[in-house]
Amino acid sequence: MHRPAVVGRSSASRVILVGQAPGDKEPKLGRPFAWTAGKTLFKWFHGALGWSEDEVRNRIYFAAVCRCFPGKRPEGGDRVPAPEEIANCSAWLEREFTLLKPQLVLPVGKLAISQFLGERPLLETIGKQFPITYRGQAVDCIPLPHPSGASPWHRMEPGKSLLGRALALVAKHEALE
Repeated sequence: MHRPAVVGRSSASRVILVGQAPGDKEPKLGRPFAWTAGKTLFKWFHGALGWSEDEVRNRIYFAAVCRCFPGKRPEGGDRVPAPEEIANCSAWLEREFTLLKPQLVLPVGKLAISQFLGERPLLETIGKQFPITYRGQAVDCIPLPHPSGASPWHRMEPGKSLLGRALALVAKHEALE
């Protein structure tokens, strides 16, 4: 389903998507979720909302737990940011919430989800909406799994069905009206 453009307050200031950290391609390409995981993420939004990548980028504000590419793991793949890296970047996310006052946060992946809901299993988290308070601000939280090609979670059951439920919650949330 295609949603009409929002008049007045931009929906980009009403919805914030929070990822883990940029990958090695994002700084070169100048936009978040610019590589493989982004292709999957934008397919999800197209399927649930009928939005193109450009529409998603125009309607949802993209942020990250960690602002810098944390580097590669010795065994391959991107390294998860260390606690001190997360702490060093936390003021950015807090300030974005203060400025934007979003109605809906979409944390993507375990690290981002843990910043809002604490550590919990994806099976108990994806496909649900949580009312939370983040840095003194009440906001709805709809967690999404990470769209990484390295993770099969969102491509097999029950992850696939739970992702579908989560995207349905996003599609009907008042922040996107």
